[in-house]
Amino acid sequence: MVRIISRKSLGTQWVYDIGVERDHNFVLQNSLIASNCFNKSHSTAYGYVTFQTAYLKANYPVEYMAALLTANSDDQDKVQKYISSCTMMGITVEPPDINRSGVDFTPLERSILFGLSAVRNVGAGAIDNILQAREADGPFKSLGDLCSRIDPRTVNRRALEALIQCGAMDCIETNRRQLMNDLDLVLEWAQSRAKDRAIGQGNLFDMMGSVSEAPGSFEAAPKSPTVEDFPQQERLKLEKELLGFYVSDHPLKNIREAARILAPINLSSLEEQPEGTSISAIAMLTGVKPVVTKKGDRMAIIQLEDLTGHSEAVVFPRTYERIGSLIVQDARLMIWGKVDKRDERSQLIVEDAEPVEDVQLVMVELDAQIAGDIVQQNTLREVILKNRGDEDQCKTPVVAIVAGAHRRELVRLGNQFRVQDYQAAVAALNRAGFRARSTVLTSAS
Repeated sequence: MVRIISRKSLGTQWVYDIGVERDHNFVLQNSLIASNCFNKSHSTAYGYVTFQTAYLKANYPVEYMAALLTANSDDQDKVQKYISSCTMMGITVEPPDINRSGVDFTPLERSILFGLSAVRNVGAGAIDNILQAREADGPFKSLGDLCSRIDPRTVNRRALEALIQCGAMDCIETNRRQLMNDLDLVLEWAQSRAKDRAIGQGNLFDMMGSVSEAPGSFEAAPKSPTVEDFPQQERLKLEKELLGFYVSDHPLKNIREAARILAPINLSSLEEQPEGTSISAIAMLTGVKPVVTKKGDRMAIIQLEDLTGHSEAVVFPRTYERIGSLIVQDARLMIWGKVDKRDERSQLIVEDAEPVEDVQLVMVELDAQIAGDIVQQNTLREVILKNRGDEDQCKTPVVAIVAGAHRRELVRLGNQFRVQDYQAAVAALNRAGFRARSTVLTSAS
């Protein structure tokens, strides 16, 4: 059952929250915004579509998200946002697979498989040729098998390189550098075999039967000397260049839970924040453009990316003078700044930054009963405020670990409870009878 579970007024507009029944409760699925001067027929049509999509999202989440990704596959911002939504919904988005992927995003049991059309440098003709070869003779067993069964005029070297580097050929060989090194040799070998077959000079294996009946024939494909795979960071960088986003992994994935606590506002929702809002973000620098002002001061315009989206940010000269050494490509940073609205776009004015590996946290363990005790709350508050340090230097957040009988929650205390000297704060908390410790962000999750 679908119903409107709440509505609220926003000036000349109404926001309707649409819920779907689950376990006798109505769970929010979509929100509909309707203007007071909106034509009733339009409102009815939009409302009807909202009900339909809410039902599909609640009852067929994998199929719904796969269709949503396919429909917006040409908009990288939306695709990245929807992939993040899939993660929060418990749906895994798998990278392309030469032996399983179709043209578009494919819904599986509890995951979505990337379509081959999402891979840059692989055209529609190449995809059709690969899918026809796979349908005719089954999954590809090796690089030699693949190169022998496709038309090299349609699936060229550039397309094969893209399929290797994005991870689509991990199913036949996980060492992507090895495949890249083997590619030229195998292509030359496959083309030589094709020429021999064209003039009737098939080799011994071809004479014994069809290619599909003689898998051993591909063991003769040449191989280059064995090499180690690309470093993980380089694998991900190549993958992102070809898909537009990280899929198999993400440089920030191992600190996702901590990021949600310390940076509750995602970059994908920056547009929704009022101008001047102070926020913190755990992000990766995907682009750095150095700038020299008319006065000769150095600053930078940077591109930030987190697990949900990306945003532009500005580092003005005074800030750049302090943190300029951190503003480098692919750096993972904890960033503090303010939202700035300009030309109908939102950007971030960076005020401070620190490498995620250096970010310290003060962790305070609290039993649920103690956390709910007003006296204990006041004591905790007083101890932290007495040990804050200089206002401008308070960067270390305090996180409470509230443990109940069956649950354990992490709660970040407000910005007013950040401390300067985390070691002194931990010592003071322990003296006051609290169980406190310090830890780095990368090990907190």
